[in-house]
Amino acid sequence: MLVHQAFRFELDPADRVGSALARHAGAARFAYNWGLALVTERLAGRQAMVVLALRQGASASEASAWAGRKVPVPWNLYALRREWNAAKADAAPWWAENSKEAYSSGLDRLARALGAFSDSRAGKRKGPTVGFPRFHTRRGRRSFRYSTGAFGVSDARHVRLPRIGIVRTKEATTALGRRLEAGSVRVLSATVSERAGRWYVSFGVEMERAEQTPAQPDALVGMDVGIKALAVLSTGEVVPNPKPLGRYQRRMARLQGELARRRGPASGGRPSQRWKSSRKHLARCHAKVANARSDALHKLTTRLAKTYGTVVVEDLSVTGMTASGAGRSRRGKAGLNRAVLDVAPAELRRQLAYKTTWYGSTLFVADRWYPSSKTCSACKAAKAKLPLAERTFRCHHCGLVIDRDLNAATNLASLVEVVGTASGAGTGQDTVLANAQGEEKSMASARCSSTNCEDGTSPTRPDRTATAAEQSTAA
Repeated sequence: MLVHQAFRFELDPADRVGSALARHAGAARFAYNWGLALVTERLAGRQAMVVLALRQGASASEASAWAGRKVPVPWNLYALRREWNAAKADAAPWWAENSKEAYSSGLDRLARALGAFSDSRAGKRKGPTVGFPRFHTRRGRRSFRYSTGAFGVSDARHVRLPRIGIVRTKEATTALGRRLEAGSVRVLSATVSERAGRWYVSFGVEMERAEQTPAQPDALVGMDVGIKALAVLSTGEVVPNPKPLGRYQRRMARLQGELARRRGPASGGRPSQRWKSSRKHLARCHAKVANARSDALHKLTTRLAKTYGTVVVEDLSVTGMTASGAGRSRRGKAGLNRAVLDVAPAELRRQLAYKTTWYGSTLFVADRWYPSSKTCSACKAAKAKLPLAERTFRCHHCGLVIDRDLNAATNLASLVEVVGTASGAGTGQDTVLANAQGEEKSMASARCSSTNCEDGTSPTRPDRTATAAEQSTAA
């Protein structure tokens, strides 16, 4: 199985090498801002030409076409590179001090932002509306990327970066080095980035992964993501929520207060050294929160993908769940939104999507409107309402009393159980499941596909998401 993945290593650069890394990241930011200024200037010039043509009696379409020929706007990477190569001697006489890939990565970042803006306006891009690109400041995240050149792993403790040289790493690079020696991977790119004062290099590779089988290929598990617990499985297991943001919240509040009291860029002039020190400590605190959250999610998703043959999750609308409240409930809703985002349900589902493909298991996504929490897992009777504060589910039809989250996880598991993942036996219902290839599977007689059922995993229908639709008994 041919897959794309990344190997990330933390760098341990000397002062000279650290300065070179910062200089390359600054070169990428400079190229991005230079290209954005050029695009903005050309757009203003084109608009002026349109106005001039309209005043001379041309129609709107004729004026737009004439202005487009007179004032071309570089909108893609090829056009931006051509403009940069023609103007770099005057715009940046020092350009030869850095690798050409640094400038190319900045222009590539701009081209992607412009493309996302165009697709969003044309309705071709899903998600929230994307605005016009903004200029990057020196205090933003620093990064640059190599796509060509002699970059890669030098030995077990060093990596090689063009124009920078050999850089020591804080951890062994043997995980990638052994695969390179065996010829099972091909390095495609190297992205160097800084986070909270630490430099990292991430090698994007194309590699062949051996086909794997989960420990329990016939086992099925439903998972309900929550706040009190990170996840509740249909097996009865409760995965505790580490709540990384809550652990560091008081420290972050204190550091943010320090940052507000000290002289920063908002007060005019140069920031003070104490402001920079507080900002550095705050960035490290945020990095600790992100690392703790990522560690918990990776451990959970890897264990599920390696253990169970089928994993069923909900299609949660995180944007709707974290919408701001109105009136007096706004402050309380803000705390709930913070807790939901601290769990990162979208990241959990994203990790399950590719890990189930790696380890040979299957991921099914339940329909967004399936009432997993309101439906009784024993008799399938659905309640009209179930307040969030009611943590115990009590069925008025069969008398079942069960934890709310465990009831939801059990219902999710039953959505695929009725298909008969092991035997093909069904319940006679006409609900339909769709697999990653877009094939419809009748819940009465079909057998579940072993192919992962998440976005982008199908070779024939990469835009199709498999969903387990609502049962006909659900209200």
